Amino acid sequence: MTARSTRPADKFDDDDYPAYTMGRAAEMLGATPAFLRALGEYRLITPLRSEGGHRRYSRYQLRIAGRARELVDSGTPIEAACRIIILEDQLEEAQRINEELRGHDRPESSA
Repeated sequence: MTARSTRPADKFDDDDYPAYTMGRAAEMLGATPAFLRALGEYRLITPLRSEGGHRRYSRYQLRIAGRARELVDSGTPIEAACRIIILEDQLEEAQRINEELRGHDRPESSA
């Protein structure tokens, strides 16, 4: 038996693996394929393409799309919802970097 670095089942645990077709993704979100295409047009998510050119979505992308769906369902225009999510993501990243930098600035305590 040949050793492999990843087993096929490992892909199911990978949040970034493009496991879902557009139809299945739309069904899971309770949205339309047009909604998912719009998220791509506003550059919120960029689905990977299968060899046949079909859009494929990861679980991570579906979580982002779900957040957009929540905002749109509450009355936020889709373009604004996409911008809000992008800004939230940028803020979270900036806060993470800030915390890392603060951690490096702290003097180490000696024991």
